[in-house]
Amino acid sequence: MGNHVPRLHVLLARAAPTAVVVRRGPSRRTALIGWDRLTDTFSVGQWLHGRIYERRSDLSPDGRHFLYFAMNGHWESLTRGSWTAIARAPYLKAVTLLGKGDCWHGGGLFLSDATYWLNDDTGHRVLHQCPALRRVDAFPWHESYGGECPGVYFIRLQRDGWTLRDTVKQGKHGTITTFEKCVDEEWVLRKLAHAGPARREGRGCYHDTHELINISTGLAIVQDDWEWADVDRDRLVWAEAGRLLAGRLTGEGVQEVRTLQDFTTMTFTAIKAPY
Repeated sequence: MGNHVPRLHVLLARAAPTAVVVRRGPSRRTALIGWDRLTDTFSVGQWLHGRIYERRSDLSPDGRHFLYFAMNGHWESLTRGSWTAIARAPYLKAVTLLGKGDCWHGGGLFLSDATYWLNDDTGHRVLHQCPALRRVDAFPWHESYGGECPGVYFIRLQRDGWTLRDTVKQGKHGTITTFEKCVDEEWVLRKLAHAGPARREGRGCYHDTHELINISTGLAIVQDDWEWADVDRDRLVWAEAGRLLAGRLTGEGVQEVRTLQDFTTMTFTAIKAPY
């Protein structure tokens, strides 16, 4: 691994105390890791020699299934190099598999534990389908953000309690879309979703930064190194420098910070799904 710092993105189950962590790094190695948020214990699901588009992915409300879009570039394979799949979290072995063949659109969102919407431009081919999971064609939101990552990610954020405030164009550098979520009566967590060619080292064309805003004083604490952050019950959780951390907010800012898990030293391991 050397000095490589992996990228982390987390999807919280909205009706269960579980989550999945998508760990990417080096760029063609991706791991899915289960997180029990009650005990803060972690279990490695499976690795993929390829890319998972975490912003086009979703976790079912009960945390049992993971819907994701992936690409490995094997264009002569059955999936034609890219695919949307649903697996039993935190694994990647598909119970529903839809071949794609390119990286336009793909992925989707769970509407319930048993129904999902596919981010499709008529390009998917059904390779096998789990009978317990049903696709719904109706678009799940009142606004569209295109067919790529924001088209799934922005809907997921708003569905899960984030408020979209505005989108600011940065000229040739792309856009920054601002989302906010209340942490408590005193603090707001602000998520700045960057999209465009301007990149920070170690970040993709889509990446997030964060700020903490004190409602009463207007104090803004910039957290540019937080690549993912959210509210988990009465605490703040975030990803930074390959680690997942938690802390609590007081009038002075984030206190009682502790590392839940350090993912920096993980290496590829072949793991077979237990189903």
